[in-house]
Formats: sequence, structure tokens, C-alpha cells
Amino acid sequence: MPTDRTSANAAPEVPFDSIERALIWVLHRLDKPISRAALRAKVAREPGAWTFEQALEALESLGLRCTTQPYSLQLEASAPGPVFLIDRQGQARVITGELRDGQPLIFDPARSDKAVSASAAEPASWVGAQAIVLEQPLRTEAPADATHQGRFGHWFWGPILSSKSLYWQVGLAALFVNVFALVSSIFSMIVYDRVMPNNAVDTLTALVIGVAIVLVGDFAIRMLRAYFLDMAGARADMVIADSLYEQVLEMDMKSRRGSTGATASLLREFESIRDFLTSATLTTLIDIPFSLIFIVVIAAIGGPIVWVPVLTAPLVVLGAVLVQPRLQRLVQASQEDGHHKSAVLVETLHGIETVKSLGAGSLLRRRWQAAVSHQAAVGLKTRMLSSIASHFASLASQVVWVGTVTYGFFLIRDGQIGSGAIIACSMLAGRAIAPLGQLAQLLTRFNQTITSYRALNQLMQQPREHSDTAVALSSTRRLSGAIELRDVHFSYPGQKQGAITGVSLRIRAGERVALVGRIGSGKSTLLSLLMGLYRPDQGEILFDGIDSRQIEPAALRHDIGAVLQDIWLMSGTVRENIALGGDDPTDDEIIAAAQLAGVHDFVAQHPDGYAMMLRERGAGLSGGQRQAIAVARALVGNPPILLLDEPTSATDVPSEQALIERLKRIPQGRTVVIVTHRPSMLALVDRMIVIEQGKVIADGPKAQILSQAAQPPSAAGRAPSAPNSPQPPVAPGSQNTVKAA
Repeated sequence: MPTDRTSANAAPEVPFDSIERALIWVLHRLDKPISRAALRAKVAREPGAWTFEQALEALESLGLRCTTQPYSLQLEASAPGPVFLIDRQGQARVITGELRDGQPLIFDPARSDKAVSASAAEPASWVGAQAIVLEQPLRTEAPADATHQGRFGHWFWGPILSSKSLYWQVGLAALFVNVFALVSSIFSMIVYDRVMPNNAVDTLTALVIGVAIVLVGDFAIRMLRAYFLDMAGARADMVIADSLYEQVLEMDMKSRRGSTGATASLLREFESIRDFLTSATLTTLIDIPFSLIFIVVIAAIGGPIVWVPVLTAPLVVLGAVLVQPRLQRLVQASQEDGHHKSAVLVETLHGIETVKSLGAGSLLRRRWQAAVSHQAAVGLKTRMLSSIASHFASLASQVVWVGTVTYGFFLIRDGQIGSGAIIACSMLAGRAIAPLGQLAQLLTRFNQTITSYRALNQLMQQPREHSDTAVALSSTRRLSGAIELRDVHFSYPGQKQGAITGVSLRIRAGERVALVGRIGSGKSTLLSLLMGLYRPDQGEILFDGIDSRQIEPAALRHDIGAVLQDIWLMSGTVRENIALGGDDPTDDEIIAAAQLAGVHDFVAQHPDGYAMMLRERGAGLSGGQRQAIAVARALVGNPPILLLDEPTSATDVPSEQALIERLKRIPQGRTVVIVTHRPSMLALVDRMIVIEQGKVIADGPKAQILSQAAQPPSAAGRAPSAPNSPQPPVAPGSQNTVKAA
């Protein structure tokens, strides 16, 4: 079988994975073309072969409606659409749902690149295979700014509604629970009115046995109701939390607002939604409508005594509702204080060494105290208002009990009801008012939930790197490395001055180029645009002649190895950090990249070797060691394009020279773009591009640029330009820029 990578660059062989090949094939057939890299980005999976659960998650994440069932011959003959099959050995095939000469067409990636008739496919025994019946979602015209649709539609309501069958069972269980609650009241009434006056012990025994059976059933149903609610909540919790994290990963970088700590605090707002979805809260919410049952029974037993709870209930509800507008404003203020407090904390933890060295703890501590004190004041007001409503509800409950007994006395005196009816009505009145009494607390939590939902929904509506409605190219071959920029303009959010202004240039495949210029001239920004981290405000960026907006971001970055200025290493082993740059790289590939980057020099001396554990952000390693790991990570996948931003800024001269000599051994044919201020790094390139204030002011062969930079300003004249990329003349002072590089 051919591999997914075919290019002049030496690329690791892609292991054959039947499920992965079948997924890519069926998604192309369903007008959802996707590359291997983008498909893998859809699923949180460990290295290794695909599983049935991962395939199902990937298909649902792409908006397909999936139904799972065991495989049968009837399914093969009557499939209305594509059916994805996975046998016990992890082999996959696709039943297309079409017929040829009376035989269903089947795609088997292990046998052919095309769908063939069932007789030609010669399938092995598929008994016990799992089937996923695929259906296209209903096509609806959604606005351009619509919220991202996840596995079950809307990021929040979709997972909730997917468990609607469980909620129906919960509602049925609630009905039985509230009906069973009548038993104790009726039991008391019968004992007082019938058993005690007649000393009917046998009747009492029968009643006790019956009540015991009902109470056991009530306990079982309550447990089932709580289990169903918790199960539905847990199922929705996993999907919603995953959708939120996916949004953070997929969100357009230009849409990010606020600090990292504020964003992390915003994601924690999901905790309040999760708490609201627990069984205790929803049980109270479900029980409120059933208060009417108790009111009806009170009317049947006590007659006019029903007016006591009927007149009191609106007062309980009114007391809970009146405090809600003020509570809502306080909850909003408390949430904002929480975000600010989290921002200060995360900022302190990330820069604790700098904070200590500069003595900046006092400033940050004042910010922390201000946020905490204001949040505490707001919290006090919130609790006071909640307490007022809660205590008013408790008072109303006592009033109902006293009113029921008092009014019942006069009814007994007039012979309208018996004494047992008072006992029963007082118990039922308490059960009718109890859910309403919890309404104040429930509404407070509801306000917190609504505030959190609105904040998270605003996050989910932020633009993503790739729209769900856009169809990107998904070629299976790697890029050759040709790059072209056409009149590119870009400015960061909130910045009036453009970081990149009218840049046009062309880099041929396999060319090695250095970007030089003063600090803040736009070199790193240009690399960020090439990686697709940001989109140009104006102009086009093309790879192999294809607009980058037509290429899936995951597929584009799969073909780019990058070393950024800010080195990020995750907590884990050295091997795990290097392996991030490739597709399940082998140990030999990891060691080869580590040797080329210089990682092997210090890892080989450690007793744990490549299993050496790293702390967050690589704490404990020197800056040069962190950069070496980042370079190895960029090299391990043998990408056709390498973007290196100051890859030796933290290394000493001998280490830098050693790295340069090793990088010279990178095979020809790979496009390399280096941002550097060190003249020694220019030994790796043949061409130089000078950037000044977001513009290209010089572009040409390295020797010519350096020669002109060495000339006096009066003799410099115009800077040479590459034949395929006409450039403006060199601006005054550009010679110093090249010298600084």
C-alpha cells in the first residue's frame, strides 16, 4: 500500500492502519475531506493503532450522526448509507450502501484503494464485528458567527438532550416518589381516625406491612432517580468539558482576550454548571411541579384547610424572586473578581523567579488583596440576600404548619374532619411547601449557572482557526516547501501600528533563508503568520501555490517544524517532549533527531536517559538544553519546512558552533527559514531578507547583502533583490541592521 507521504523529502514511513485509512476514505466520500494530521487532531488518542471508540469519536466530532450495532448480513444488504465496520482484530472496511450487479460495494483498505463488489472483496468472517451506521446531519443554513457545533450539536444543549431518555425515566421516578410520599400521611390519618378508636390491631398490622413495602420501593426508586441523574450529568460533563477544551485549542489566536489566568478561571466556571446538574439540584427542580399533587390531596382530605398552603405558597415564591435581580448583579461581580484573582495568581506562579528577583511581590500582593477583599464583600452581600430568602421560606413553612393545625381545630369542632385529617394535612402541607422553600437557594444557584453559561457561550462563539462550514484541501502528500507572500499586512489586536506592512516575497522549495533586522521589526511575527497561528489582515500566504486558508491548520503545521522564541516544554519525559513533533516516531527517529540537535550529549549522561522527567516548562534545565529539545522536536518528523526563531539565543559559542555543524548535515531539499541576530548562524543560509518596521527593505544572496552592509552609507545605493521578488530600496540605517544580525 502507498504511504500518506510522497515527496522529495525523506519522511518516516507511515504505519498501515486499516481504521485510519477507512476513516479518511469514508469522510472523503461524505464530502468531508480531511487529512491524516487533521483527523488525528480530532481525537485525544494515545500513540498506536486506532480503536472503535476513537473512530466513533472522530466521526461524531465531524458532525455525523452515528448509530452503533452488531454487524449482520442483513445490514450489509440493506444499509441506507455508509456503514463503518471494525472486526475484533482492529481491521476496518466500509459498506458504501450502493450496489453493483446486485452486490453491495465494499471498501477494504487492506485489499484495494477503491470500493469493489462484495464478491470481489472476499471478506473474511466478520462475525462479532462492530458497525457504525453513518448519516449526514440535517443541513441548516447557519449564520457565519454561529456557535461551533460539536459531537451532539450545540456544545451544551446537545449533550444534555442526548440523555433525554434518562431524564424521562427520572421524571417517571419522580412521579412514583411523590405518590409514595402520600402513603405516610394517609397511614397517619387512618391510624388516628380508624385504628385507634376501634383498637383494630389486625388492620394496623396490615397497614404497617403495606407501608413498609412502599417505603422500600420508595428508597429503591429514589436511588434509581439519583443514579440516572448522576449518570446523565456525568455523560454530559465529559462531552461539554471536552468541547470547551477543544475550543481553547482551536480558537483563533487573534480572538484571545485577557490574561491566561482569566481564561483558566473562565473555564472553571463550568464547575458551577456541573454542580447545578447534580442530582440534588435537579431533584428539587423536578419536585416543584409535584407540589400540586399534595395540594389536591389536602383539598380531598381537609377541604377548606387547603387554603392555608395555597395562600402561603405565593409568598414563599415571591420572597425568593424579589432578591434575584440584586443577586444576579452580585454573582456577575463575584465572577469578574474571581477571574481577576486567578489572573494575578497565575501571573505570579509563572514568573515567580522574576517576581522574587525584582521584589515585585508587594505590587502583586496588593492586587491580590484588592481582588480578594472585593470578592469577599460581594460574597457577604450575596450570602445575606440568600439567607433572607431562605429564612423567609423557613418561616413560611412554620406558618403553614401552625395555620393548618389552628384552622383544623375549628373544622374538627364543627365536625367537618377528623383529628387524623389534621395530622395528614399538616404533613402534606409541609411536603408541598418544602420544594418551594428551597426555591430561593435553587434560584441563586441558577443565577450562578446562567452567568457561567453566558460567559462560556461567549467563549464558544469566538472564531476558530478553521470554520466548520469551510472545506479545506486535504492532500495526502507533503508540501514541497515553496512559500510565497503577496502584499501581506497584519496588526495585533488593539495595536494601531501594523506589525507587518505590505510584505511580498517568494522562497523556493529547498531554499535556506535568514530573516534579519532590529528587535521588534516583525521577524517573529512573520514566522507566526507562516505557521498559521495568525491570519493576515490583508494579502495572501501560499504554500506550493495554494492559499494557506485552504489548508487545514493541523495539516499545515504537520509539514512545518518550528522552534519559537518562547520555548515550551510540557511536564513529562524527554522522549515525550521530542515525540510531540512527529507521528508516533520510533526510538531510532527520536535518537537521530536528538543527536542532530545536541540533546543526546546531555541526555546520554543522565541515569534515566530519555526517560528523564522534566518539570513544567522544563524547569531545572538550562536555556540551551531547552532549546536543544525544541530543535529536536522540530526535526523528528522530517518536515519539509523548518522555521527557527533564534534557535541558539540561550547557548554558548561552542554549543552554537556544534549545532551549526550538525544542522549543515540536514539533507538538501528542505526549506529552512532562520530568524537570528548572530552572524555565525548565517553559515546555514544562502539568502538574507532584511526586515525593518514590518517591511522588507533588502532581499538577496547572502554575500551581496553582507557586502553592501559593509559599505559606507554613501556607497550603499540600492540593496540587491532576488530576481523573483522585487523589493524597495534599502532604507537608511538598514546596513546597521544587517551588521547587528
